Amino acid sequence: MTGQVAEAPSEMAAATGLLTVGVEEEFLLVDPHTGAAVPAVDLVMEQVPAELRGQVEREFQTSQIEIGSPPGLELSSIRHSLGVLRRALADAAERAGVRLLAIGTGPVDGPVPPVVDKPRFDRMIERFRLLVPGPGNNGMHVHVGVPDPETGVQVLNHVRPWLPLLHAMTTNSPFARGEDTGYASWRSVEWERWPSVAPTPWLESHEHYQRLIRQLISSGVMLDEGMLYWYARLSAKYPTVELRIGDVCPSVDDAVLVAALVRALVATARADVDAGRPALRTDHHLLVGAHWRAAHDGLEGEAVDVTTGELRPAWELLDEFVDRLRPELEQHGDWAEVTDLLGGLRRHGSGAARQRAVYARTGRLTDVVQDVARQTRD
Repeated sequence: MTGQVAEAPSEMAAATGLLTVGVEEEFLLVDPHTGAAVPAVDLVMEQVPAELRGQVEREFQTSQIEIGSPPGLELSSIRHSLGVLRRALADAAERAGVRLLAIGTGPVDGPVPPVVDKPRFDRMIERFRLLVPGPGNNGMHVHVGVPDPETGVQVLNHVRPWLPLLHAMTTNSPFARGEDTGYASWRSVEWERWPSVAPTPWLESHEHYQRLIRQLISSGVMLDEGMLYWYARLSAKYPTVELRIGDVCPSVDDAVLVAALVRALVATARADVDAGRPALRTDHHLLVGAHWRAAHDGLEGEAVDVTTGELRPAWELLDEFVDRLRPELEQHGDWAEVTDLLGGLRRHGSGAARQRAVYARTGRLTDVVQDVARQTRD
């Protein structure tokens, strides 16, 4: 996690009644000719402008690189930060002789790049061996400020049923090893090989949350709290809840839309907590099924209605979800922009649908790579 993301200015939130939001994005570095992942993170880091290096980090594999936006109250500031960082990183990648992709995992077959040389990563490989997920597993993490850990835990209970919809709308990795996987988010399938990846469980209290962490570490499932890969968790460093379910979004527009919806979801959850309204206590295995369906179908298929357990068109459920969030979207001044961005998503489809559309036209994954690179920069 980059150091700039969520030094959450909770004083700002307290003064305005609005919540801060910050975004982390992970990217893949690829050969500009073949589209295969390349171990080029050190070369790219050398080319990053000095004034931006505090917001750029190495990730787990040498084919990955990460950015983090400063926290903000306005979507315009998130848009500006992500745009500046993406363009700077794309330029740095090109100067290093590679290309930057906002994509969940590498679509083109090739050798798996090595892990970044860090003692912690070395321990992870020693413990978990062959769980390294292909050429790079790239997600988007959204942080939203909360006043204290106990409130944060209650927020996690309230948001957990709705994360499969965010999962579906962020699907952006249909291809792997040179072929269509049949999934909209193959990244999700690979990621779930790690034993601590799961929907967030129902939590009785912050003490319960901490006890589970201690038990998972003592069992060997995790090395430390940083390996708590639940789809929503409390940040170990900052006063935020962190939602970490999605593939990295192909464009800044997509990322801004997700950030707005995540903030509105957390704000709605906080309002419910304050009003004493109970969270929907969705069965864990239904959530597992809903997330599998989201990874498989994305937005272009069906999704699980967690209130009934039945399948319905994903877009139908997403529209109802956004209507549910409308009061907080309006409170934060985001309704008009979210409506516009949703219209664009409806026209263009999810990232997975866009990749498949390019491949259907040309039959070449190198064209898919070029189109994703264009969206990443634009």
